[in-house]
Amino acid sequence: MSQTPNTAIAVIGIDIGKNSFHVVGHDARGAIVLRQKWSRGQVEARLANIPPCLIGMEACVGAHHLSRKLASLGHDARLMPAKYVRPYSKGQKNDFNDAEAIAEAVQRPTMKFVATKTAEQLDLQALHRVRERLVSQRTGIINQIRAFMLERGIAVRQGIGFLRTELPTILATRTDALSPRMLRIIEELAGDWRRLDQRIDGLSGEIEALARQDQACSRLMTVPGIGPIISSAMVAAIGTGDVFSKGRDFGAWLGLVPKQISTGDRTILGKISRRGNRYLRVLFVQAAWVVLVRIKNWERYGLKSWIEAAKRRLHHNVLAIALANKLARIAWAVLAKGRAFELTRTDDAGVRPA
Repeated sequence: MSQTPNTAIAVIGIDIGKNSFHVVGHDARGAIVLRQKWSRGQVEARLANIPPCLIGMEACVGAHHLSRKLASLGHDARLMPAKYVRPYSKGQKNDFNDAEAIAEAVQRPTMKFVATKTAEQLDLQALHRVRERLVSQRTGIINQIRAFMLERGIAVRQGIGFLRTELPTILATRTDALSPRMLRIIEELAGDWRRLDQRIDGLSGEIEALARQDQACSRLMTVPGIGPIISSAMVAAIGTGDVFSKGRDFGAWLGLVPKQISTGDRTILGKISRRGNRYLRVLFVQAAWVVLVRIKNWERYGLKSWIEAAKRRLHHNVLAIALANKLARIAWAVLAKGRAFELTRTDDAGVRPA
């Protein structure tokens, strides 16, 4: 179906593909007046000739770039999580039906939208994703080295530092426990480990340098337990935090609130929902452990009474999750209000956060 003459398009839904885009447009009454398949190179040119309208897309690869381009053309481009669009799909699963569902969903007043990321946010996010992948690969190599040695009866105390210290001695001591072939395999794995360490350190240094230069990251680093890695990951994920109306919404997006199953007057709260950004959730849990284990003077941050009261009724793992949720809310407030975390300065030595 092509656009009929003298028909004003009010809403457009775009199903983004790798090479082809399926487009469905509605007029002000909700009738479909545009139903076409465009190539990637045609999207900007054709939408530039259409009067400004509301355009909906699923938040996926390439959506943020296209959203910025459409906004520069005067359109109101909005991104939505794919799982919130799915209920509006009708009939069989195909690209045109998906585009029609997107056009329907973007008009809902209660729809939750994803903030369009800037190019700088995407660059910072890319650094974090590459670093996360390298850390995962390093963990796999370390576990493989431990497993190979344990099969030969060589056990090393848990912790990356202990293995890093003892591995050269184990490899230098020629015993019957490790065959020459196994020694060669472990030495090659140790070389891979060293190369990954260098790449991870380089990325971490680049992330920390960017965080020190960014004002939002600098304000976030005044929150206890939050350092360059967490602050930059948060800025890369949510920008200024405008997409959330309050701190609890941010905590829920991280998956740090209880999973709720309610019916009638009965409310059941279970484990944490684990929805949303897993990487950022893990970082905030690490920040909570930093506060609980390494920071001794909780009073300087105004957390002493809360932590001591929570310790009397919660298991220490549950306490860490609760504190992570609290730190996430504080961090959102710092980011959204543009003010540093207010604390009482003391002469106590600070703790280097995660």
